[in-house]
Amino acid sequence: MFIESGHRTIALETQAVGELQHRINEAFTTACETLLACEGRVIVTGMGKSGHIGNKIAATLASTGTPAFFVHPGEASHGDLGMITKNDVVLAMSNSGNTAELVTLIPLIKRLGIPLVSMTGDADSALAQAACANLDISVSSEACPLNLAPTTSTTVTLVMGDALAIALLESRGFTAEDFAFSHPGGALGRKLLLKVSDIMHQDQEVPKVTPESPLQNALLEMTEKGFGMTTIVDKQGRLLGVFTDGDLRRAIDSNVNLSSALIKDVMSANPKTINQNILAAEALNIMQQSSITAVIVENEKKQPVGVVHMHDILRAGVI
Repeated sequence: MFIESGHRTIALETQAVGELQHRINEAFTTACETLLACEGRVIVTGMGKSGHIGNKIAATLASTGTPAFFVHPGEASHGDLGMITKNDVVLAMSNSGNTAELVTLIPLIKRLGIPLVSMTGDADSALAQAACANLDISVSSEACPLNLAPTTSTTVTLVMGDALAIALLESRGFTAEDFAFSHPGGALGRKLLLKVSDIMHQDQEVPKVTPESPLQNALLEMTEKGFGMTTIVDKQGRLLGVFTDGDLRRAIDSNVNLSSALIKDVMSANPKTINQNILAAEALNIMQQSSITAVIVENEKKQPVGVVHMHDILRAGVI
């Protein structure tokens, strides 16, 4: 019984969503053009279940480049209408198109002289007739066997709202980086916005020795700083090379006298370096391609000014 009911609900809603394909027409184009031309905010409104869907549509619009927020129609009639300006556009949704709280707002919207875009299931309703563009969200029946609980109709409304948001996103040329700026706390925001300068170790934390330093001194510097490597710099602080755990293993394999060797004799010249202004995600890619766990941050004077370890990037939540 449960499985059969679940299958029936999904089938009904899938069919209803599929029927929306034929309703992406001139009215949809007008709605997109109206919202795109808005110099203020898109004010989304709806009552009951339509209001819950409207809240989500407003959030989707706002996070994809179209400034928007939800206003409860009941509260709008009691003061919240003051949040709407003459530069805004109203996007109202109602399955019947005759919801009293929304119909009450029509004269007020007209008095402000702002565009009204509606999403209704009845093209002859008061809301649809007052709108400059009405998007057809009608359904033949709800998934509810009593044909009462808003189910299929709310799903269709949500999908139409998503279609609007994505059409506007593409028209604006909205990028992943734009998305990240409106989601700075999310994983995508961290991945796209976090720079090497935000997480690198710098100043006294950067391991440094001179080329004439004994190998043993370099090992002490590596141990103290904890990166499994040390930079080798000249008197001007310019980077000459790097010595890593891997270089130490190779020195041992080559029977180098560890007690008498100088670091210049066993270092690796021309180490991999990065600029502090690149994204942390890019630094991670460089480390993975070079099979290294730490990378040196170099300034325009060829001086090592920082070190980024793969653990720093992982802790920052870039991946």
